[in-house]
Amino acid sequence: MIDTWLRKHRLLYTGATRHPFILSIRDGTVDLSSFKTWLGQDYLFVREFAPFVASVLVKAWKESDDRYGDTEVILGGLASLNDEVEWFKREASKWGVQLSNIAPQKANENYCRFLEYLMSPEVGYTVAITAFWAIEAVYQESFAHCLEDGANTPQELRETCQRWGNDGFGQYCLSLKKIANRRLEKASEDARPLDASKEVLNKAEVALIRVMEHEVEFWNMSRGGS
Repeated sequence: MIDTWLRKHRLLYTGATRHPFILSIRDGTVDLSSFKTWLGQDYLFVREFAPFVASVLVKAWKESDDRYGDTEVILGGLASLNDEVEWFKREASKWGVQLSNIAPQKANENYCRFLEYLMSPEVGYTVAITAFWAIEAVYQESFAHCLEDGANTPQELRETCQRWGNDGFGQYCLSLKKIANRRLEKASEDARPLDASKEVLNKAEVALIRVMEHEVEFWNMSRGGS
């Protein structure tokens, strides 16, 4: 289901995972002031992202089948966020970014409001896990691209790219994708009325689209755009 949607929305997905900001890192032309902007704004985002992941864990606990191990996968992701926050603090210190003085920009605020919506009780596990996968997958694909053969990523930014572009994070994203696909397949085969099943699938597809749109706006913000 997810691969079908990615083909359907290929231009948007490419815009999120091959954004000019990412390509500038890959080809070594990135404006370091843009990188610092991204660093500070993403630190703020991750602090809002942690409660969202916790909410997905609660939804998984309520709605998933224990035999698939969904909660363990999501719990692993949640546990890693503490280390991620500390990493941002170290990087900010290294780059002279004063995190205490940073206010969220409009694109960041909009993205965080979307996370709040996904945390609400009206959003079921299938929709939430689809969005969760998409958020993680954009970073994995984006930063992995900066580590491929032929990339001219600056040495001082390779640690950043390695954080999300490494194989281990790629496997984690694949685990999330498998969970989302299984839930989407279950929704499509659900014995509930057809309209109810369609509604779940429609909401999940819209959530995926919204994530891609927010990611593009987040990258734009890093480059000083809207």
